[in-house]
Amino acid sequence: MSILIRQGTIICPDNQTLQGDLYIRDGKIAAIAETLNPNELNDDSSTDLQPLQIIEAKGLTLMAGVIDPQVHFREPGLEHKEDLRTASHACAKGGVTSFLEMPNTRPLTITQAALDDKLQRAASKCVVNYGFFIGATAEILPDLLTANPTCGIKIFMGSMHGDLLVDQEEILDRIFSQGDRLIAVHAEDQARIAQRRIEFADSQDPAKHSLIQDNQAALNATKLAVKLSQKYQRRLHILHMSTGEEAEFLREHKPSWVTAEVTPQHLLMNISAYSQIGSLAQMNPPLRSPRDQEILWQALLDGVIDFIATDHAPHTLAEKGLAQTLEQPITVATSRADTILLEPANVPSGMPGVETALALMLTEAMKGRCTVHQVSQWMSGNVAKAYKIAHKGEIRVGWDADLVLVDLHNYKPVRNEDLLTKCGWSSFAGWELTGWADTTIVGGQVVYANGKVNADVRGQALQFG
Repeated sequence: MSILIRQGTIICPDNQTLQGDLYIRDGKIAAIAETLNPNELNDDSSTDLQPLQIIEAKGLTLMAGVIDPQVHFREPGLEHKEDLRTASHACAKGGVTSFLEMPNTRPLTITQAALDDKLQRAASKCVVNYGFFIGATAEILPDLLTANPTCGIKIFMGSMHGDLLVDQEEILDRIFSQGDRLIAVHAEDQARIAQRRIEFADSQDPAKHSLIQDNQAALNATKLAVKLSQKYQRRLHILHMSTGEEAEFLREHKPSWVTAEVTPQHLLMNISAYSQIGSLAQMNPPLRSPRDQEILWQALLDGVIDFIATDHAPHTLAEKGLAQTLEQPITVATSRADTILLEPANVPSGMPGVETALALMLTEAMKGRCTVHQVSQWMSGNVAKAYKIAHKGEIRVGWDADLVLVDLHNYKPVRNEDLLTKCGWSSFAGWELTGWADTTIVGGQVVYANGKVNADVRGQALQFG
């Protein structure tokens, strides 16, 4: 497929912007200029036998496609919440052209066989590019060091049960001491969480989640992970950082080989959300205070936090303790009149995010909180660099044509009925956002346009340096 994108605002590297044209041939960015003549673009070296597709992009902004480095797409074993097909369609709608998926599926992704199964499933149904983590266990299986291709090792230091919980320092030390592949940690202190769960056992308030899994639990685990990383000079990535204390610690003690991420919800939501949307605000690590939000924002702006991930982790409304009545749909600021509360003490943590993340961050850019170039670096360029994904994350000639055209001038609300994620709800329902994807391109193929996903497109398995 050859594509000419005409007269868009192109977000180029090094904070450069070009009002101009971009030409795609054989899945790559072949030319960028103020003006390109369609009659002069094709040449004999091209293997493309299809006619040139022209996309008029005046008034739109062209960005590198989002690389979401932390998602839970639930397949295999939990497909009633989400599956690779529905999740990848949601990615395309949200401008996400590549994702890195976590190992807590059923079966767990802790062996080469389980990794191969996921790769085969993705190849058959994903409309965007994909990569998968291998999960660490206390047993330290041999495939942890040899499984390939994988973006890294995922360690749940807390907020987990079963084989994927690795909360003993001596076992963590052994994992950090072996091999050299990237280690990504869910940093929460499981012992502290267990003790505080007992202390708050009698409370039915959804906000108790942020008290049980408190700031100190996060800080304890982050400090331990950094200590082990320094001991072995081991590449470490801290997932979904949520507290001001962690950000301030990293500002003083972050080695050059350590990276960190934050989610849009930790930047834009705080503990007040529990009173508005109840369990739909519950995630791990939990939402924090407005003070934490401000410190996280500053850390992101200063480069202490390197990039953004969604931690897309859908559950059904029934699992969240909300049953839809016949009279009213579930909406933002859900009221008791609209819903039936089922089991508030046992609801799972997590919320969907791939469809809204880019628009959320671009809305903040339009408010002046950051720039569009920064959003592109946080959601694309810095992710590709951290995981050594070649030729992705920036708009450069010769690089992969994974792109998204966004409309920065048209505001519209997040509506549950518009979502493609199988769970069918968003914690941001009702928020007025701009920067929605108009057209998403994966490997030089249009995968989303005119409000529809092209289900025939297939992404590729990502390779990691």
